Amino acid sequence: MTKLLIASAVIGLIASVLLTPLITKKREDGGSKKVIGFFFIGVFVLGFLATGITVYVTKMDVNWLAFWPAIILLTLGGALLASGIERKIKGVLFLASLGVAVYVLSAPLWNANEKFKSAEMKEEVEIKPFDETQTPASVPPKFARNKMKKAFGQVPNTSYYELGRLQIQKVKGEYVYIAPVEFSGFFKWMNGDTTPGYFIMSATDSADNPKFVKQEMKYVPSAYLNSNLERHMRLQHPFLVFCGDVQLEIDDEGKPYYIRSYGEFISARNGFDVKGIVLVDALTGKSEVIKLEDVPEFIDGAVSPETVSLQNSYFGNYVHGYWNSKFGKKDVKLPSDEGTEANVSPIFDEKGDMYYFTDFTSPKEGVDSMLGYSLTNARTGQATYYTGNQDASYMDSQGNLQIIEKKFIEKKWSGEMPVLYNFYGEASWLTAVLDSNGFLQNYFIVSAANPEISVYATTPKEALKLYKTALSRGGTTVEGSSHAEEKNVSGKVLRVYKERLGDYTVVSFLLNNGENYLVSSETEPLAIYLQEGDDVILTYGDTGEQFLPVRKLIIKGLQ
Repeated sequence: MTKLLIASAVIGLIASVLLTPLITKKREDGGSKKVIGFFFIGVFVLGFLATGITVYVTKMDVNWLAFWPAIILLTLGGALLASGIERKIKGVLFLASLGVAVYVLSAPLWNANEKFKSAEMKEEVEIKPFDETQTPASVPPKFARNKMKKAFGQVPNTSYYELGRLQIQKVKGEYVYIAPVEFSGFFKWMNGDTTPGYFIMSATDSADNPKFVKQEMKYVPSAYLNSNLERHMRLQHPFLVFCGDVQLEIDDEGKPYYIRSYGEFISARNGFDVKGIVLVDALTGKSEVIKLEDVPEFIDGAVSPETVSLQNSYFGNYVHGYWNSKFGKKDVKLPSDEGTEANVSPIFDEKGDMYYFTDFTSPKEGVDSMLGYSLTNARTGQATYYTGNQDASYMDSQGNLQIIEKKFIEKKWSGEMPVLYNFYGEASWLTAVLDSNGFLQNYFIVSAANPEISVYATTPKEALKLYKTALSRGGTTVEGSSHAEEKNVSGKVLRVYKERLGDYTVVSFLLNNGENYLVSSETEPLAIYLQEGDDVILTYGDTGEQFLPVRKLIIKGLQ
């Protein structure tokens, strides 16, 4: 609050100097000076109050360029009220203020190259293969929110509160959704003072039930006056430029904090480049400004999804400047709007780091071909653009959702949270399918390059097993996970089952160690001769599946 008062006083003083005639004709009784003095003080008080009230109500940043409309009016009024040399000086200031207005308003026309440079991404072809031993964070947020609403009876004084914004993050190594309990109105805030806690639910297991965690929070988005979280942040840090909504983050002990991304304008008051976060203790209100490189380990989403969405827009639209984005559109690629948070979807890699996923499509209408996709690190803001296999035409997220809609047209089911993965060496869309009431029905996987190859099942693991078989039948090379540990084993074959799939034969067999294995003649052509009683030596991937993928097979006695 102190910083805001000082800033308001400075702005009030500047307003007084600009508007008050400082050079006047002398009068013997000194009346002119008294009038000028009262006028000066009056303008100062009005400027002080107007600035403080405006910032308090709107929560805007106190940046001098934010006040360019007021500067124009003050310099114009000052020039009209002044005389002589003072009028000329304030007239020049008025013209300069018009120049500032042109500078601010025209910034989007000439800073496109700076925006593109700030969002430029390194390029690669494909993401790494998905680890088959892991479970993707695939529970859709709409479904998780529905379950939390049904569990709202766990909250004390339920009528005072409502469910807040859903947020995904990693807590104690587990991927979870968290959602704060918020006030449902002004009078509920007056009576409640603090909110009782938040809900937490698994983001990988759709069968998990939400749990209410008791943790009092005073500074929340739904509070009022000085307890309103965004206003509290603004009063503590009036000069910072924020981008995106506040987000709830939980440390490994379950203590709630709120964060918000801050940064700098690219130029004038246009564009945004993230620099760090403001971290606020949700109970005490203690705040801290932290640079991105110093963000605590428990913070997953330091860079807000709104910021990433902006960066994607800069990267896709401004590759050759502003005017090309409007007319020629050479090399322009449009980021998808199918994400779950501000047009992006948060996902986690094998190390547990959170990324925001976005696919890019052509600006040409009626085209559902994907031009590429990006992953942006949610802690650092560093992004990578993946071009995909240039020899194959990938379907974009919108085309994927249309396939699901047609697949379940009679049931009126729809897809949510489409994310592109590398499953078994094939670029593939994994999408949750919800019914009209928002309840999860199944998981749908479809090849981005070969849309005719698709499967669905009640869990991601089951869908992946079916997808591996579907890829084999489609004649696609099925690669194992690069993250699964390779192991060697030898033994006697007890049972064998062979199935012809396209141009190849898939051989399933049981060893005397009790484990099942799967090998394709595409990988090991001599596998077609495998029979019961054979002694074998094999190398396989320890994926944890019921049928373990064989990478190398030696049949003893067979040359």
